[in-house]
Amino acid sequence: MVKSLLVLILALVGIFIADQAIKEYMILKAIDIYALPQEALYPRALDIYETTCINLRLVFNQGVAFSMLSFLDEYLKWLQLLLISGVLAYVISLKKLCYMLPSGILIGAGLSNIYDRFIHGGVVDYIFWHCGFDFAIFNFADVMIDFAVAWLLFLNLKPRFCKADKEK
Repeated sequence: MVKSLLVLILALVGIFIADQAIKEYMILKAIDIYALPQEALYPRALDIYETTCINLRLVFNQGVAFSMLSFLDEYLKWLQLLLISGVLAYVISLKKLCYMLPSGILIGAGLSNIYDRFIHGGVVDYIFWHCGFDFAIFNFADVMIDFAVAWLLFLNLKPRFCKADKEK
């Protein structure tokens, strides 16, 4: 169980730090380019780098995917924190090493986005896909959440890859 928890914690902390570092870089870059104080960035969408398919565009998303649930305002971060806590408790109760790495990635990325809500009032998004159509603006944590969910689905669909943790 100790090994499982260590894997979970290392993945969680690693993803959280990596995501926050990228977001901080994007914020500092926007401050540098537009010569605005950080608080002035919040209500704006600011292009940092443009290409024909993907732009780096800094926005602070008040909702979840595609700005859904933004009407929940301050309650959204608390609801998300409750959900993440439930996921963490459930994964630990499973006592399966195979779930710890993808769960650590999922929880670390989720906590990073929740942290943004507490610090910036919204999630820091910066990858704008517009190749052929305008898709969405997202961030590294969002990609890691999708990756972790796909990994967990795979483990559930192929249970032979996941055995109970024999460590006590």
